[in-house]
Amino acid sequence: MSTPQALAAGSLPPTAPRRNESSASWRLTDRLGLGFAWFLGLLFCVITAAIVIYLFVQGIRYLRPSLLVTNPSAGFTESQTGGFLDPLIDTVVIAVMSMAIAVPIGTAIAVWLSEFGRPPVLARIVESTVEMLAGTPSILLALFGTLLFEAPWLGFLSRTSGGVVFGRSFFAAAAMLSLLALPLVVSSVREGLQAIPSHVREASYAVGKTKTATTRRVLLPAARPSVLTGTMLGLGRVIGDTAIVVLLLGNTLTNDPSGSAPILSALRGTGSTLTSYVFYNAPTGDGDQPGKAYAAAFVLLLMVLALNVGVDIVGRRGTALRWNS
Repeated sequence: MSTPQALAAGSLPPTAPRRNESSASWRLTDRLGLGFAWFLGLLFCVITAAIVIYLFVQGIRYLRPSLLVTNPSAGFTESQTGGFLDPLIDTVVIAVMSMAIAVPIGTAIAVWLSEFGRPPVLARIVESTVEMLAGTPSILLALFGTLLFEAPWLGFLSRTSGGVVFGRSFFAAAAMLSLLALPLVVSSVREGLQAIPSHVREASYAVGKTKTATTRRVLLPAARPSVLTGTMLGLGRVIGDTAIVVLLLGNTLTNDPSGSAPILSALRGTGSTLTSYVFYNAPTGDGDQPGKAYAAAFVLLLMVLALNVGVDIVGRRGTALRWNS
């Protein structure tokens, strides 16, 4: 038995090791609940594996190198309608443009909510808005973007003819797609900032750094893995959307520039992505060429899997950098 003298000397009484409780001693309802949870988890894994394997098999079956280097064209058979080079390039372009908007704004919002949050009422409103945005269907954002970018004062961002603004362009689609990625960036960066111990901030203040300098020189570099994770998650959300692409990018299988400027005309014009290409060539779509839909879906799947692997690698690297409290 421990004595007051031993406790005063700093020694603690020995504690009995914790025993792992066996599920055999649980009540019947608890064991049924555990079994049901295992069943749902395994069922989810089986469904995911079936989707990936099916798309992998179909993609290997229909994917040809010529599909990656030729543009879609008019025709009646699969040999006449070309490949999906333009949709592939447009997917990358629209993803980069969307994240160029979402990452800086999302990081700034996360920093403000985590480190400043003044006034508190405004912070709660912004936090609720971000949460509401995360659950908003993309079709609603597409409809809102259609009304917004058809306004005359935004006519310079899309094709205009006879005073009529069409409102469909890479600019319009990227602006609305960035709203899909914004909540993911905000939540990821906030988690990274909140994981930094308070003594790191106090040490920076102790050497004369201001709150702004501490955030810029200490906290943001430490939260860089979280910023990268949010960026990759946002990319996966952006490249997988269809509604905004169909309504705001024009859903033209080949790029249709607007104007004569080399880059600006292309961004003011219309195009398509891999998701809209799959939608068009699906058995229920206008193209009705399932082979090309499977091939494009396989390429899209590879892109999403690569992003997931990147998120896992960045997440493991972030957890490896542990702070000494």
